[in-house]
Amino acid sequence: MSKEKVVLAYSGGLDTSVIVRWLADQGYEVIALCLDLGQKVEDLEEIRKKGLLAGASEVILMNVAEEFVADFVFPSMQFNALYEGTYLLGTSLARPLIAQKQIEVAQKYGATAVAHGATGKGNDQVRFELGYLSLMPEVKVIAPWKIESFYQAYPGRSELIDYAQKHGIPVKATKSQPWSSDENLLHISFEAGMLEDPWQQPLPEMFALTRDPRQAPDQAEEVLLDFVDGVPVAVGGEQLAPAALLERLNEIGGRHGVGRVDMVESRFVGMKSRGVYETPGGTLLLHAHRAIESITLTRDVIDLKDTLMPRFAGLVYAGYWWTPQMRLLLNLVKESQEKVTGQVRLELYKGQVMVTGRKSPYSLYDADIASMEKDQGNYNPQDADGFIKLNALPYRIFKKARG
Repeated sequence: MSKEKVVLAYSGGLDTSVIVRWLADQGYEVIALCLDLGQKVEDLEEIRKKGLLAGASEVILMNVAEEFVADFVFPSMQFNALYEGTYLLGTSLARPLIAQKQIEVAQKYGATAVAHGATGKGNDQVRFELGYLSLMPEVKVIAPWKIESFYQAYPGRSELIDYAQKHGIPVKATKSQPWSSDENLLHISFEAGMLEDPWQQPLPEMFALTRDPRQAPDQAEEVLLDFVDGVPVAVGGEQLAPAALLERLNEIGGRHGVGRVDMVESRFVGMKSRGVYETPGGTLLLHAHRAIESITLTRDVIDLKDTLMPRFAGLVYAGYWWTPQMRLLLNLVKESQEKVTGQVRLELYKGQVMVTGRKSPYSLYDADIASMEKDQGNYNPQDADGFIKLNALPYRIFKKARG
């Protein structure tokens, strides 16, 4: 009798390595799917061997960094998306892609179930499972951290490490690690452990992508970014594919200590959570994209996008990527980016990003009209009288009526 197949989102770390073995012990045939999202990982062949040692029947390694940046990061940047005004959504954007690939592998291998290692208190459980069920409504979802027999047996890292050692699963985690992290090409996040105290200052050695701004170069650095229809295509005049472009910006921004964020955010499941993030390249993209939009989009389009941005960011954060409302927003933002083309100049200095120039062949900036020094061009100052009176009309009427 053949075993029921399950596709597990596998990172090669402690939690998912233990889950591989646990699922196998429950009678499943485990297909471990490890996605390369541009994170700095140990040797992929070692991850494959570890998964097989843990009990997986197959470990699939898949590089999706290009797809991640082009289809998830760039659309979010086109929305200038920030969750609660601060978070660039690095982890949130990766989860729908992982869910999509799990479902594709499940369908290819005839698996009836998918599994993840997210906890029952976090956002990722929602992001994964909403994605699974939106893409394959009949799929069975296995979430060990929400199964009582699992979380009671392994309530913390110590028990997981003991379990791994007992079953000969090689893991690098230690019982004293003071935080947990998640990394992809857009960012690295840190949470839990010592960071659960929102007053506790992060340790300097925690940061992995950015230099301490106080130790950054004493000379500012200029960066030129080129956009075509809202998509960044070149850095310093060099054409780069999406993943390589973001990697280049990460290196430049990180060198100058750009992109550190320490915030208390509102998790979708209801609680407050403290997170520390490093997003150097994404921070540069955000500043540059807003700058090129400022010269190529009308005021009303900018206002509409700014109005919808929190809605978009909230949907991404909560895991609603594979939904009709998200498809509408993605189509809208793509339409808005036509002719958002040109070059932006940034200056980086000790953690700060300043826009120092922008130009576009489709610029809406008319120097003849805007200038305070030149002739008025096609602008007649006297037209402003009627414009102001009409705009003031409801307030004049209000004042007369109310006194």
